[in-house]
Amino acid sequence: MALLDEWVSLQARARPEHPAVVADGRVATYGELDRQAVVTARRLAAAGVGEGDRVATTMPPSIEFAVLLHALPRLGAALVPLNARLTAAGRRRQEEQASPKLVLDEPPSGEEADAPLRTTLDPEAVHTVLFTSGTSGAGKAVELSCGNHHASATASARNLGVEEDDRWLCPLPLFHVGGLAILLRSAIYGTTAIVHAEFDAGAVAAELTSGRATLASLVPTMLRRLREHGLERAPALRAVLLGGGPVPAELLRWATARGLPVRATYGMTETASQIATAAQGETAARPLPGVQVRISPEGEILVSGPMVAPAALAPDGWLHTGDEGQVDAEGRLRVRGRLKELIVTGGENVSPGEVEQALLAHPAVADAAVVGRPDPEWGEAVTAFVVLDGEASGQELEGWCRGRLAGYQVPKRIERVSELPRNAAGKLMRDELGSAR
Repeated sequence: MALLDEWVSLQARARPEHPAVVADGRVATYGELDRQAVVTARRLAAAGVGEGDRVATTMPPSIEFAVLLHALPRLGAALVPLNARLTAAGRRRQEEQASPKLVLDEPPSGEEADAPLRTTLDPEAVHTVLFTSGTSGAGKAVELSCGNHHASATASARNLGVEEDDRWLCPLPLFHVGGLAILLRSAIYGTTAIVHAEFDAGAVAAELTSGRATLASLVPTMLRRLREHGLERAPALRAVLLGGGPVPAELLRWATARGLPVRATYGMTETASQIATAAQGETAARPLPGVQVRISPEGEILVSGPMVAPAALAPDGWLHTGDEGQVDAEGRLRVRGRLKELIVTGGENVSPGEVEQALLAHPAVADAAVVGRPDPEWGEAVTAFVVLDGEASGQELEGWCRGRLAGYQVPKRIERVSELPRNAAGKLMRDELGSAR
């Protein structure tokens, strides 16, 4: 496989004055990002970092984070972004899995070594080590190569197109693939990444309303909070990629009514971000160019393509996602939920995702989660937790579900909660709801 030009140094030669990263009121051009990456790489070399090493960091989303991200490949080393929100024990587990040579909580300083720096990238070399969301336990480390990231960016570009003045808004954490991919795509394209240290509805709404952002990546909870904040327009937006879980139909309707170009996506850490994107206002997603999807006899979604982490492939050459889904006659993928989250009630299998979608279709339901609770009669009882954005009784919601689901799928119990437990990537933490598993 042919070597790749190092992305930032290539852009520094092509458009040195173009903004590369905007963060915390500061702007780094490609020329500046390249110069800072060289200095940082030499400081890391002086600290003993070399080919094959890993450097972990808890630095927040910032220009300094981007500098470190683009400095390490010049030494043949890989970045390991750690989740700074974890407990000390959780962080220790991540470090034990990744085995970094250094852990940085701030940018490296000190002397610089006159080390030879790479201007090309080996597509097969490990570029980053990221951790899965761990919605049902501790996340696992995934090694993504330079080629994986490049293939993911290329597929996204063929799907959405690239405009030379694109500015991609990233309010997602950079220790998850959805956020990190924005920094990498922007560098590969030579466009601008607008990085927020955390999600703040007011700050994101201001960014969108001002017309500064042309693309954005969000999770459904973020979009709901933007609606609550009163977002009405985003004049420059070409697309909003919405991932991390099912998208309520009423939220899609609200976005469509305001001209927000929301497109539901499906992806995972092992595929270096998105692998399928829906048309505006729809939920069924088409695989991106270069992505192959098929459904196993058991209903599991299987994926292959150059963006899939090599170690994630099973002996049959496919990534077994653990997700249940189907592909319709038009080739569109519909994701039903996690296979291992199936609820067995009275001998019948119930997909939580299907029940959640039925509940989310109710105009008063802002968020929903479904789990199986131990039950002496049914084995497991379908139990729903709902966040309401309006008035609806449990009896009304039960009747609503009966009109849309088979009898055995209708929740035996519906509990109202103020919010659902979600991780930093917006994914539902079912274990915290007290499911049977």
